[in-house]
Amino acid sequence: MDELNRRLADVFGFRECFAVCGQTYPRKVDSRILNLLSSLGQSCHKMATDIRLLQHDRQLEEPFGSQQIGSSAMAYKRNPMRCERICSLSRYLISDAVSGAMTASTQWLERTLDDSAGRRISLPEGFLCADAILRLAQNVVSGLSVNERIIEGTVQEYLPFIATEDLLMEAVKRGGDRQTLHETIRTCSMEAAARMKAEGVLDLSERIAARPEFGMTRAELDALLQPDRYIGRCREQVERFLEQVKPRLAGAGEADADIPV
Repeated sequence: MDELNRRLADVFGFRECFAVCGQTYPRKVDSRILNLLSSLGQSCHKMATDIRLLQHDRQLEEPFGSQQIGSSAMAYKRNPMRCERICSLSRYLISDAVSGAMTASTQWLERTLDDSAGRRISLPEGFLCADAILRLAQNVVSGLSVNERIIEGTVQEYLPFIATEDLLMEAVKRGGDRQTLHETIRTCSMEAAARMKAEGVLDLSERIAARPEFGMTRAELDALLQPDRYIGRCREQVERFLEQVKPRLAGAGEADADIPV
């Protein structure tokens, strides 16, 4: 019988047989498949959410057609409709995995007849939904706009706050007391943030440079406020990641910005 099963499986293109199998295969397989699709949905939802947040700040923009309508009421709007759709479909795909888990966990002894109706919906719809999400994601990333000037302005606006740890360490190297310097940065930061909210003026650098306990001129302080000092290992990490995924992407074809979405 085992040999017969092996030969039948080979005819249908299956490389292996289940070690123990009765009238049906274990429904845990369906659950694993749906969990994989759910994982895809989770990643795409995270990506689309980040893009939506950054588009809200005008740092990134998903593709927008020349004749596209952003809002039927407000003509100026450029809503991230593709990313919104990715998030909506991804939520469905994530929830779809629950069906497989419930079916796998409620099989009586070998099985009951409630194992088939749900899977005939959840499995095909899961794959169709995943396909739609990936098509949308491909369209978004192939035509993503990066507004470098907006990003530069945001970096410059918040850089003095980001750099305070380096400023603290530099001042300590010059003989300053860490606790005193920390309190100075804290009070200066709170005051600068309050003025920025009330008046739209950021003067944190001026406040710190004016404090004698730091022992730094404005020029020395500005030298520490260079954006490329605060990117960490981003470049190396991205390059290494791309090298890892390139073999998997080989043969996948070029991203097509004209895929219907």
